[in-house]
Amino acid sequence: MLRFRLPRTRNHLLRAAGLIVGVVAAGTLGYGLFGLDPVDAFYQTIITISTVGFRELVVGEPDAAWKLFTSVLILVGTGSMLYGATAVIESIVEGRITGQYRRYRMQRSIDELSGHLVVCGLGRVGSSITDFVQSIGQEVVAVDIDPDRLEDTGFLHVVGDSRQEHVLRQAGIDRASTLITALGTTVDNLYVTLSARGLNARLFIVSRCDDQEALTKMLQVGADRVVNPYEIGGSRMASLATQPNVADFLDVVVHDGAFEAWLREIIIPDGCAFEGKTIDDLALRRETGAVVLSVRDATGRFHTDDVARRPFESGDVIVAIGSDASLDRLADQVNC
Repeated sequence: MLRFRLPRTRNHLLRAAGLIVGVVAAGTLGYGLFGLDPVDAFYQTIITISTVGFRELVVGEPDAAWKLFTSVLILVGTGSMLYGATAVIESIVEGRITGQYRRYRMQRSIDELSGHLVVCGLGRVGSSITDFVQSIGQEVVAVDIDPDRLEDTGFLHVVGDSRQEHVLRQAGIDRASTLITALGTTVDNLYVTLSARGLNARLFIVSRCDDQEALTKMLQVGADRVVNPYEIGGSRMASLATQPNVADFLDVVVHDGAFEAWLREIIIPDGCAFEGKTIDDLALRRETGAVVLSVRDATGRFHTDDVARRPFESGDVIVAIGSDASLDRLADQVNC
């Protein structure tokens, strides 16, 4: 694959600086040999290579050697100064071009995405979200107003205020499948949720909030799920204290990736062969190797006790556990 490469002007700057320092040192030494003291020799070198035209500090009348040395110093010094100026200008231009090209290339990549996940806010919570989403192979676009948080992250991002609609559009919100708002304040998350819902009615939105009252408002303005990190953290600590093995098992299966089993949800589409049939009718465990733990119907109710006897319906969401291969086989059967 072809890669866009620009000149490395850092090396040009270092060479230019070294050349100018060398010329100044040589000029100072040379004029010192003609009888000038170090300060006068340095001063004479500076006014010579800068061609400002000040009076020469020559001891007596300048002879042929003085004139020849000064002429060479002017030519070399002027060339060095021009080279240095060119390197500085080149570094400025390259910096702008590189930054613009990088942003252009990243925006083109974002514009080609569809069904991706957008994360607004790349603080500690947002960073943890993007790391996990990337680890499971989901395309993610991060949005943050602080460019330092996005630098060298290795994933697609947009620098800007996610409360502004044009920034959300840059992140491809109209083509995204999921939005997670993880900004620092509940008000900001509420504002982003409201804006995003207006831009994409099909978007699945997970919002962060800090209190119960805000949770209700988030749901009212369009959030599908609302998470209070403090409440989740408290529940997690309580689970570890009361049922540590169960909590550890769920962490390993859902988050760690070190276990041979995974949890996955699979939606039954319209016209699926599963409709009207039960798990026993389909012999899913024997055919796929995956275990169906529960089924959530269109009303949001989970079926666990009667999961084996209840016929599948269009829009049901199967929650299953198994290896990647077994879950893939189950998904293939659902979508065939």
